[in-house]
Amino acid sequence: MRASVLTVLWLLSLTSYAQFVAKLELKESIAGICNDKEVYAMFPTMKGQEEAVCPVSKTVILERLNSEVQFLMDNPRYDDKGMIGIIINCKGEVVQCKMDNKTKSPELDKQIEAVFNTLGEWKPGKLNRKEVDTSRLFSFKIKNGKIVFE
Repeated sequence: MRASVLTVLWLLSLTSYAQFVAKLELKESIAGICNDKEVYAMFPTMKGQEEAVCPVSKTVILERLNSEVQFLMDNPRYDDKGMIGIIINCKGEVVQCKMDNKTKSPELDKQIEAVFNTLGEWKPGKLNRKEVDTSRLFSFKIKNGKIVFE
């Protein structure tokens, strides 16, 4: 009995050294991806994980969304929410940008995707100092025709 308890404690101590890594399973092939079997959602608080970094700040992204998305300018009382998913390859190129949780308007979704597709080249994400394909999610709310990140 004592030996099995010690074995369990030893195994638990080993798992504390393990690193949690979330790997995405792609449903379709994506042009430009470096390795479709190794696409990660990073947790920057975990050791050895760095998420891809956008070339502009979240403030600039919001400014662009709120000034370039015509749907919102045409609908100043519009309220909604959504989430956009971006896959950045190991070279820092956006290879996929699409709404994960769509808004009530397909036109609005297209216009939001268009802004995210023109943000420029990202700094690639890293896993244990190696540049890898990564995914980023941006959740947002729209209140009175203005987008804010959640």
